[in-house]
Amino acid sequence: QLQLVQSAGGLVQAGGSLRVSCVASESTFGWWGWFRQAPGTERRFVGGINWLGKSDVYADSVKGRFTISRDNRKRTMYLDMSSLKPEDTAVYFCAYRRDNVITTTVEGYDYWGQGTQVTVSS
Repeated sequence: QLQLVQSAGGLVQAGGSLRVSCVASESTFGWWGWFRQAPGTERRFVGGINWLGKSDVYADSVKGRFTISRDNRKRTMYLDMSSLKPEDTAVYFCAYRRDNVITTTVEGYDYWGQGTQVTVSS
């Protein structure tokens, strides 16, 4: 059973930067995504990337500020966040689907990380 383990989050001031990582327990060849969920809201797509570390896509709300990358030697996906805003505050989840298909819906993923709290202060 594939397991995804996320790094710890943190508290950052508005305008700052933060990196969150997601390590897989085995090599993967599908599609990877990041989602976020603020209190009282549904989990929403942030961005995604294929197992080759290419074809990255982003939600409009983070485009130009967030970057997703992969290091297959380390079986790790990264979410680099910059120019953070208070509205970026949420629990961030990594997710994986076995098929290498761009997917933006929660239902489209087979495996999930445990979640990482990111808090941006104003």
